[in-house]
Amino acid sequence: MAITFNNDTKTFHLKAKNTSYVMQIINDGYLAHLYWGKKINEYNYSNGVRYWDRGFSPNPVSSDRTFSLDTLPQEYPQFGNTDFRTPAYQIQLENGSTITDLRYQSHTIVKGKPSLDGLPATYVESESEAETLEIILFDKAIGLKVKLLYTAYNDLDVITRSVQLINEGNTNLKLLKAASVNVDFREHKFEMITLYGAHERERFVNRTGLRYGIQSIDSGRGTSSHQQNPFVALVKEDTREDHGDAYGVNLVYSGNFQASVEVDQFDCTRLTMGVNPFDFTWLLEAGEAFQTPEAIMVYSSQGLGHMSRTFHKLYRTRLCRGEFRDQTRPILINNWEATYFNFDEEKITEIARKGKDLGIELFVLDDGWFGKRDDDNTSLGDWFVDQNKLPNGLESLVENVRNMDMQFGLWFEPEMVSENSDLFREHPDWCIHVPDRLKSKGRNQLILDYSRKEVCDEIIDRVSAILASAPITYVKWDMNRHMTEAGSAALPAERQREVAHRYVLGVYRVMEEITSRFPHILFESCSGGGGRFDPGMLYYMPQTWTSDNTDAISRLKIQYGTSLVYPISSMGAHVSDVPNHQVNRVTSVEIRGHVAMSGNLGYELDLTKMTEEDQREVINQVNYYKEIRPLIQFGDFYRLLSPFEGNETAWMFVSEDKSEAVFAHFKVLDEGNSPFLSAKLQGLDPDKKYTIAELDESYYGDELMNVGINIPKVRGDFTSVMWRLKAE
Repeated sequence: MAITFNNDTKTFHLKAKNTSYVMQIINDGYLAHLYWGKKINEYNYSNGVRYWDRGFSPNPVSSDRTFSLDTLPQEYPQFGNTDFRTPAYQIQLENGSTITDLRYQSHTIVKGKPSLDGLPATYVESESEAETLEIILFDKAIGLKVKLLYTAYNDLDVITRSVQLINEGNTNLKLLKAASVNVDFREHKFEMITLYGAHERERFVNRTGLRYGIQSIDSGRGTSSHQQNPFVALVKEDTREDHGDAYGVNLVYSGNFQASVEVDQFDCTRLTMGVNPFDFTWLLEAGEAFQTPEAIMVYSSQGLGHMSRTFHKLYRTRLCRGEFRDQTRPILINNWEATYFNFDEEKITEIARKGKDLGIELFVLDDGWFGKRDDDNTSLGDWFVDQNKLPNGLESLVENVRNMDMQFGLWFEPEMVSENSDLFREHPDWCIHVPDRLKSKGRNQLILDYSRKEVCDEIIDRVSAILASAPITYVKWDMNRHMTEAGSAALPAERQREVAHRYVLGVYRVMEEITSRFPHILFESCSGGGGRFDPGMLYYMPQTWTSDNTDAISRLKIQYGTSLVYPISSMGAHVSDVPNHQVNRVTSVEIRGHVAMSGNLGYELDLTKMTEEDQREVINQVNYYKEIRPLIQFGDFYRLLSPFEGNETAWMFVSEDKSEAVFAHFKVLDEGNSPFLSAKLQGLDPDKKYTIAELDESYYGDELMNVGINIPKVRGDFTSVMWRLKAE
């Protein structure tokens, strides 16, 4: 069994593939955390919790001065009764107090994994894949019931956690904080890894040693954000890609979040993650419940690479859903950087036709096809075809493109509204706003109030009407501003601080409805590129536009950092024009192709203006990618050389049976009389002999991994190689 309970010792032991997680009920109902790490047969208290009379650590049981919550490793710690560290949750009563006292009441263990009402979460396809533990904690003084949900996957080093808080009392409760996960480690010698950035510079890797006190990351922008990703890992100092302990936690949520790590006075470390408590409260009336988002916990004793591949497999197979979960993704051409808003039907058809000639499979019409959208000042919300640009309508254009044997995709931004739009003029109170305050705009637009059912219903109808009007097979779903003046005209004063979370719940409802209505459409999420690259989005849309920055050299860091958590099949990556539109850099079409082929390949430039030489290179790239596409999108990914640590980047993709692989190496800047370069590969079968097609040479896997292979010496900046390996 994946989960057991020892009734004599009151100990829970959760076992995932190579992971154990242990906790115990102690001292009249407190739930203590004992262990999370490499799998063990059984826990016999070789490192059990010890007690000592600690000065200034008060005692909930006056007869025992050695017992204090201030020094106890806990599962879901509370505030106000002897624990001075960061709590996992906080409740305010009608009398103004914020003291609670949860004690164990009961538990159940079931096969499989239940879904979360209104929230995305990982799942199972058969009950044999996992077991779920539900622990009930109860505060009898106020009638607060808390359900702690744990699921252990049998074939993955994954444990998921979420929490439901239920008001079974007679008075209202105000929820001030509700984290999804809390882990108390009885050690502190960790380094913390987070993914930080900005628009066009997402998910850069930050690794720093812990200090005493609290260190945290968060987003208060209404989304998971470009600035911080809802991911944190605690690793040992010597942990690298292929060895060492790594504890990764990722929140399945697309809104405001917080992850905090606190090192206390006794060298213990508390990791907490959940909905951001800043500017958040939730009125929990009698009989009502609040469900927290799910947190994914991955432990690896084999370094960061194994941690990442565990996240990748889980997300590819048990978070993403629908027809496209296991299908290879089409190679696309997007017109945005080719035309921006300045296009007509003739120009779109011309680009699509050239794409077909080059072997591309899907044309995507980006922003500007609706309302009177000639710039970004107007028409968001008016999801009706612009007859000036497309006089024959959308259906005719789609038919023309599909007659070329090309698929057709369309851009939307359904969560936004322009002040200069018919929708806003009809419903000026449908935007997120606060009365008598400025309506700040970003990209000249406002955010629709998705906390309101009628707003969600209207957008579902408008988007569905367009998608039903023509055989569209792809949608890019964008979201191009963060939330300010967070208020709703439909909510009472005591619920205004619920707006940000209710908005996210509304987004999930709209996405669930639309993606369910149109299961044959591949949906790609976007928020100015990677501003909402999180597991919550992947549940509805199996890929994300990784960044608005399409420069190949910038993308080395962006895609490398993204891969720490998110699978390659989730990353949209395009070859764009040079000089690059974001950084003005000039690179060869070869390296642009190699970087883009390291994700879901696409093109975003005017194909009709390419030289014949570059067009031949695109044909070669497209044909090559079609051969390696299943391996790139669904193979095991290995990071070899980090762009954050030097002038080179290298990574590779290996099939599950290790019969084939793709290796890519990138050099950024050249130097005079520079050293020779080489790389050691990973993930191969040491006993198999591999032929490298591009070199017409063969080597055993052990030689490639232990000795390494030479990289050709090429003069000039921004050079790359991509090689295909096949076992003989």
